[in-house]
Amino acid sequence: MQLSKVIKKPIITEKSMKLLESNKYTFEVNLKATKNAVANEVKKLFGVDSLAVKTTIIPGKKKRIAKTFRFKKTPMKKKAIVTIKEGQSIDLFPKE
Repeated sequence: MQLSKVIKKPIITEKSMKLLESNKYTFEVNLKATKNAVANEVKKLFGVDSLAVKTTIIPGKKKRIAKTFRFKKTPMKKKAIVTIKEGQSIDLFPKE
C-alpha cells in the first residue's frame, strides 16, 4: 500500500497502538522527508490538523545470509510520530 511519496505506510505495532490513546500516529516516511512535508501530507491525505511531528532515523541492521559467514545490511528507515488535534482521528483500518 503506497500512500504517497512522503508517507509510505502506517506502522502498526503494540507501542504505536498505545500511542493512539494520546492522538499520536506513527508512519514510515521517505528518508528525505522533512517535518513540514509530513505535516502537510497528513493534512492533505487524512484531513486532520497536526500539532507536532517527531522524526527518527532507524539504522539498518546486519543480517546473516543462511549459515555462511556473509552478511548483508538492511536499508535505513525513517519514521514519524504525528500528534493531531484533540477530537480528530485517522481511520487506519478502513472498512470496505
